Amino acid sequence: AGQRQHMSIRLENDWAAIAGAQTVAASKDPGQVVNKPPAASKTFLKERNWEAYIGSNIINKIGIGILVLGIGFYMKYAMDEGWISDIGRVILGMISGGLLIGIAHRIRKAYQGFSSVLVGGGMSVFYFTIAIAFHDYHLIGQLPAFLIMITITAFAVLLSITYDRKELAILSILGGFATPFMVSTGSGNYVVLFSYILTLNVGMMVLAYFKKWNILNILTFLFTIGLYGAWLLDRVIGVTDAPNLGALCFGTAFYLVFFVMHIINNVKENRKFEAFEIMLLISNTFLYYSAGMYVIHAMEPVDYKGLFTALLAVFNFIFAFSLFRNKNADRNLIFLLIGLVLTFLSLTAPVQLSGNHITLFWSAETVLLLWLYQKSGIKLIRLSSVIVLLLMVISLVMDWYQIYYDPAITDLSIVFNKGFITNLVALGALIGNIKLLQKEKAAIIPGLTPGFYRGILKVAVLLLAYGTLYLELRYQVRQYIGLEASRQIIIGCFNYLFLLELLILANREKYREWAYPASIIGFIGVLSYFFFYHIQVLQVREAYLMGQGAGIGDFMFHGLMVSAVAGIAWQCFRYVKTRFGLKAGETGIALWVLSFVGIFLLSAELDHVVLWVANNLGYSIREALVQNQKIGYPILWGVCSLFLMAIGMRKKLRSLRLISLTLFLIILVKLFLFDLVNITEGGRIAAFISLGVLLLIVSFMYHKLKRLIWESPEVPDEQVA
Repeated sequence: AGQRQHMSIRLENDWAAIAGAQTVAASKDPGQVVNKPPAASKTFLKERNWEAYIGSNIINKIGIGILVLGIGFYMKYAMDEGWISDIGRVILGMISGGLLIGIAHRIRKAYQGFSSVLVGGGMSVFYFTIAIAFHDYHLIGQLPAFLIMITITAFAVLLSITYDRKELAILSILGGFATPFMVSTGSGNYVVLFSYILTLNVGMMVLAYFKKWNILNILTFLFTIGLYGAWLLDRVIGVTDAPNLGALCFGTAFYLVFFVMHIINNVKENRKFEAFEIMLLISNTFLYYSAGMYVIHAMEPVDYKGLFTALLAVFNFIFAFSLFRNKNADRNLIFLLIGLVLTFLSLTAPVQLSGNHITLFWSAETVLLLWLYQKSGIKLIRLSSVIVLLLMVISLVMDWYQIYYDPAITDLSIVFNKGFITNLVALGALIGNIKLLQKEKAAIIPGLTPGFYRGILKVAVLLLAYGTLYLELRYQVRQYIGLEASRQIIIGCFNYLFLLELLILANREKYREWAYPASIIGFIGVLSYFFFYHIQVLQVREAYLMGQGAGIGDFMFHGLMVSAVAGIAWQCFRYVKTRFGLKAGETGIALWVLSFVGIFLLSAELDHVVLWVANNLGYSIREALVQNQKIGYPILWGVCSLFLMAIGMRKKLRSLRLISLTLFLIILVKLFLFDLVNITEGGRIAAFISLGVLLLIVSFMYHKLKRLIWESPEVPDEQVA
């Protein structure tokens, strides 16, 4: 029997060895499948984990809750039966709570989780016992009850740190915020209430320094908001003689405590901030700002909203600057604080200042922010500079309407007024940004390069410079010039001079990219003279000649406008010639337009001169105008035609020669079809003789220079120019 038993054991060992060898071989052979533990084992383990969690975590909490209720029921039964006195009941409750805490302390090392549950139960017994002693038995007053419960809360916080259990801290939070309701007398003493809440918050802030239990920060934050917000709605907002100063002081204290509470542990441990932590910081700031702005608004008559906003910016800046110097600090927190600084700094002007003061503030701020970015390298500041710049432009446009277009404003001095000075400051801000951006290489924002941004700002400088002068001139002209046509001429003169300067600048090599849009604007400006400003000139002329409110100065002022229009036409032609060449078809068209503009302006000026002379000599103005158009026009146009022919032959420009011949043809048609009727004898003689002489001269020039014009080689464009 002993031999058989020995052989059996050997066989079992052999089979085990064979099975092990097969398992190893299968693991080496990818074609073989290794036997795995059945899925039921995993399920069994999973079920065991749930069982352990329920048995060790859930049941004990339910049990301690039932135990606390049982103690409460026993206390009630003992009171009903008269077994113990009121003082004895309180003492018994305190002993019961102390007993639970003592047992928990005794088993804390072996059963840490269970002991923390017992501590929580003991603290709950303490809270309810003191509440009963105050409310039901009146054994202690309100202040002692407050002090005892503060002590209980502090003790709970200490135990939560000692046991490293956030459940205890949560219990202390719940008990701490329940205390005001437990010891409330209904008197509504907000100073006592919020002093207690502030003390509780400071305790949680200290706890947050040692432990990163975010649930505590959230609960404390929500409970405080609920209590403070409900009190504001009930006792401050819309209430006469409300305690505004007290509301502001306690709100500020809560804000500071929560600000530190939400960042203190992460800063100490050099942790990165998560999204919900950022949201807590932002919520804390803007809830406080909203409440503070309302309270300050109610504290009339002095308005401190701007100062309040600026102080918030300064406070966040101090923290941001101190953290920025710490290389281990989370950059997200620094950027958040800087964002808050920039936000409140930008809000300071709108909430405190009015009108152009906001624009002045933002003008300085946008340059300052860009300079700070270049010193600090924080991209958020650079983006803020762009945003503030946009706000400045919007505010400036609003200022234009409020200052220059308000009929009630009639007392602005020339140049030295708030509108003109605000425009100059905004212009300086744009130029300052352009200068600072010369050092930039990185994109301002994705897709916006420094070069492109500078180009935008240069265009803005140009438009703002025009707007500054235009608005000031328009306002002052309307104050001091009575005739509307004279106003339009003066404003038009400024428009054309500004446009002429722009075209001269654009035709330089440095600003050549502006030449095309400037030329388009110039062409539109020339057309506007024919269809609008020329009519205004005629009205001023008639008013002067008829003595209807226009002086010689009003009439002669148009000469500056005409010179500017001629200069604009010439600069547009220069651009076309430079771009396409002197012999190109586009240049030929430009020559036709330029010639027409010149002849039109000269003809109009001839009318003005003839009528001015006729008026001084006492002749009929209408008759003088008719005779000039029949006699003066052919002579003037003939001279112009001769001039164009001479230039066309000298420069070998066929377009000018065709223009000259076309003009001669127009003169002949006009002379024979229209001008011979009712023309004076002297005028007829002068017109025919002048025209005949001019035609002979042209014919002689063709004969004299025909070989030079058609047979000699073409001269390059650059030599012709």
